[in-house]
Amino acid sequence: MKDSRDVMENPSDSEWRRSRNGDSEGSEQLIESTSFGRQAEPSGANQGEQFQEECSATPSDSADSEQRRSRSVESAESGANLNAPAADVAAEAEDAAGRIRELAGTHHSRVPRLVKKPAKPSEGKRVFTPQQRLMLLDTWFRSGLPAKDFGTLVGVSNHTLYKWKKRFEEEGPAGLMDKPKGTPQGSKLSEVTKRAILMLKEAHPEYGCQRISDELARGPALGASATAVRNVLDEAGYELVEVPTRRHPDRPRRFERARSNELWQTDLFSFMLKRQNRRVHLVAFMDDYSRFITGFGLHSTSSSAMVIETFRSAICSYHAPQQILTDNGSQYVTWRGKSAFAKECEKQGIKQVVSSPRHPQTLGKIERFWGTLWRDFISTAVFLDLEDARRRIGLFIDYYNFQRPHQGIEGLVPADRFFEAAEKVLETMKARIDQNARKLAVNGFPTKSVYLTGHVDGKPMSLHRQGEKVMLLEDGRKQEVDLVIEDTRGSEEPEVGKSALDEGLLKVAASLDSSECSENGKEADDETSEAD
Repeated sequence: MKDSRDVMENPSDSEWRRSRNGDSEGSEQLIESTSFGRQAEPSGANQGEQFQEECSATPSDSADSEQRRSRSVESAESGANLNAPAADVAAEAEDAAGRIRELAGTHHSRVPRLVKKPAKPSEGKRVFTPQQRLMLLDTWFRSGLPAKDFGTLVGVSNHTLYKWKKRFEEEGPAGLMDKPKGTPQGSKLSEVTKRAILMLKEAHPEYGCQRISDELARGPALGASATAVRNVLDEAGYELVEVPTRRHPDRPRRFERARSNELWQTDLFSFMLKRQNRRVHLVAFMDDYSRFITGFGLHSTSSSAMVIETFRSAICSYHAPQQILTDNGSQYVTWRGKSAFAKECEKQGIKQVVSSPRHPQTLGKIERFWGTLWRDFISTAVFLDLEDARRRIGLFIDYYNFQRPHQGIEGLVPADRFFEAAEKVLETMKARIDQNARKLAVNGFPTKSVYLTGHVDGKPMSLHRQGEKVMLLEDGRKQEVDLVIEDTRGSEEPEVGKSALDEGLLKVAASLDSSECSENGKEADDETSEAD
C-alpha cells in the first residue's frame, strides 16, 4: 500500500488543517469520493452490461461518458487529497481511479462496426397526389400564366408542369397517376401473340419453348423468342417438371476402308466335334473392305503359333495388308512387352490396331461371319474328324467368298470387291436383269444367262450374252465372241504324210528300221567269224 502522502499530490498546509479539524465541507467531499469509488466498481453481470452499453454507444454518447469519467477521476483524486491520514480511503480511491482508466482504455480499443447512417430528412420536397396534380394543371390552364411564374407560386418547377401536361395530353387523367418505377413485370408481347402461344401449347403439350417460337415465326409470322414464350407460359401457370429420362442406346457406328488389303480383321471361334466330343478352334482373317476371307486355320489348340502360321499363309496368298485389327486375346496381346503376333506384324511391316476391351462391336464384321458360319453350316454339320472338318469348312468359305451375296456390300459377293470387279459386276447384273425382264414379258419364261466378269492382266473385262450372241467388253470396246467349236474332222481321211504328226511317225519308223538293220548285220558278221 502506498503512502498517503504520495497519493495527495503535495497538498497545502491549510488543506491539512481543514481535514484534521474535521471540517464539514471536507467530510462531505470525502463521503462523495468514497461513494463514487464504490459506485465505479461494478461486479458480475452489472459490469458486463455496463461494458456492452459502452461498446454499443454512439460517438456522442462515448464523448459524454469520457467527460463524466474525467470528472469522476478528478473528484476522486480531490476527495483523496482532503483525507490524507485515512490510508485505506486513499487506497480505495486509487483503485477506483485505476478501474476507471482500464475501462476507458478498453473502450478505445474496441473493434469498429459498420453502422447504418440515419436517414436524411427530406429537404422540403413535396409529393402531390393525382388529384392535386390535376387541380394544379387546371388552375395553371385557367390562369394563363407562364409555367415558370405559376410554378414559383405553387412550389413546382416548370419542367414538372410540362411533364404533367404531356402525360395528360397522351393518356388523359390516367397519365397523372403514380406509376411503379423500374421495368414493368410480365411479358411485353401483344395479346394476340400470347393467345397464339397458349393455344399452340394446349394443342401440342410436347412442344418446347423453342419449338413454339419457331412455329409462330414460320406459321402466323409472330415474333416471340424462346425466353418470351417461357415468360408467357409461366404467367399462364405452366411449370417446369423434371422428368427422369431413360438412357438412350448408343447409336451404331460403322467404319469401312476404301480399298482391299488396307485393313484385315482377325478373331477366333471354337466349337465341338460331336462325334469325338472334342473342342476345336478356328481362326480367320477377313478383309475389311470386301469381307473376303483371306485365310483360316482349324486346330485343336488356340495358341499364338497357330495364329501366326495361318497369318503367314494368308499373306502368301493375298499379300500383306497395311493394318490388322485384333481384340485383346492372349494370342494377339500380352500385358508385358510385345507378343509374338505383334513382333510378326512388325517383321511384315504391318500396323496392329487393338480394339477396346469388352467391346466386340469393333470387330463386328468378322463376328457377323462367325454367326453366318454357325447358322448356315456348323450347327447342322456332323464331321468325322478334325481333317474332315477342315476340308468342309474350306469349301464353305469358298462358297462364302465367291457365291454368297452379302447384304453389307450391296448384294455383291466378297470376291467382287476384293478383286476390284464390283463396278463391272453391278453393271452386268443390272443389264442382265433388264434384258431378262423383257424376255420374260415377251416370251413368258426367262432365258438362260451367260456372264463372266473380272480382271485380266489388271484390265477389267466382261463376257455376257446379248440376244443370240456372246459379247466381250474390254476397255470400252465391244466385240462378238463365237463360243461354238467347229468339227474340223471331215468324212475323208487325210493323206498319209500330209500332217506334221504323220511326218513325225514316219521319221520314228525309219530310225527304228535303221537300228534293226545294223543289229542284223552285226549278227551275220559274228556268225561268219565263228565258221572260219
